[in-house]
Amino acid sequence: MKKAISFIVPFVMLLFLALTGCTEQYVLQTNTFESAIVVEATLTNELKQQQIKITRTYRLEESGPTIESGAEVNVTDDNGIVYHFEEDNGIYLSTTAFEAKPETVYRLSIVTNDGKSYSSSAEKLTPVNTMQSVVPTIQYRNGVKGVGIVINSFDPTATSQFYRYEYEETYKIIAPQWDDERAILAPFVPGETQGILVIPRVGETRTCYTTKNSDDIIQTTTNGQGEDRVNYAVRFISSKDPIITHRYSILVRQYVQNLAAYTFYKTLKELSGSESILSQNQPGFFYGNVRSTDNPNEKVVGFFEVASVSSQRIFFNFTDLFPQDPLPPYFTDCKVEEFLYCFDQEFNPNCKGAALNSIVGSGSLVYVDSDFQQTIFFMVAPPCGDCTRISSNIRPSFWID
Repeated sequence: MKKAISFIVPFVMLLFLALTGCTEQYVLQTNTFESAIVVEATLTNELKQQQIKITRTYRLEESGPTIESGAEVNVTDDNGIVYHFEEDNGIYLSTTAFEAKPETVYRLSIVTNDGKSYSSSAEKLTPVNTMQSVVPTIQYRNGVKGVGIVINSFDPTATSQFYRYEYEETYKIIAPQWDDERAILAPFVPGETQGILVIPRVGETRTCYTTKNSDDIIQTTTNGQGEDRVNYAVRFISSKDPIITHRYSILVRQYVQNLAAYTFYKTLKELSGSESILSQNQPGFFYGNVRSTDNPNEKVVGFFEVASVSSQRIFFNFTDLFPQDPLPPYFTDCKVEEFLYCFDQEFNPNCKGAALNSIVGSGSLVYVDSDFQQTIFFMVAPPCGDCTRISSNIRPSFWID
């Protein structure tokens, strides 16, 4: 967690927060604020519905950016073809699927609901450079053992040079204290002490899958090197991280950028660091390639890029890489608690029947086992016995065991 700061963050930091969608809370308020439109637009050479995100900058005390609704959004190429975009759940999607073509010039135009117009510079598709491989490799960082997700690619023409990466990771979760039965409160009968029933579980609660997207700007460049060859770790995961306890998958996307796009995203990343915030030499506003067509002095943040992209997905098990290592600890403490199920504490001060009824009713702990002869119930933290408390039991369509 970044340290809280108590002075005004420069305006460009607000722009970065809006562009990246960061939701981390800072203990501060903005004394001055200037609303600016924020554009995130990357056309690719994939045949798909292309998407464009348009929002507004927001104050640091606010929860997040505001979607710019009701805008008229189009991309036009130099052949006169116009691709229309329509709003769909806060994102503008092209009404038809299309792919960016080499040697074709594209331009973005936006007219907001209040009639303000914006347009981008003319952009061409960057060189196509397909990733050769995505490889999990044992690495050490700052003395921490883990796995690095390493990208390998090579452009013999040396025309790519600038790269940006995104990833989507999915991991299997297996509840370590799962039982095929669960405890519920028996129906209430007036005048009687309410009891507990142990019944079969319904639905998948042992095995789950969590998917998360990268939330950082990840870039590398081969500019100035002898050849356009990439060997770069886009992700490092400690061997103690529970997300790789069983089976892990990552889908990596490699975007080839031009120099202007690379510089824009690199600057955004640099301005997000604490050293930039605390610097005595505060940076000013910087523009991307989207401008107001009505007011040249209006501040606009964002970039319209046309980038070639390639992607690869890999899977691995923890034991594939660390066959001699113990499995990582679970996401939470799974200590089993015992409850003697009786109610007369005067006769037996260890009776916890009332407490257990409350726990079962609220779901604050879940059933893992019992000793009916001793009337003892064994309970555990919910995620330890029911993975759906922290994840989804829906198996992804791409998943391979």
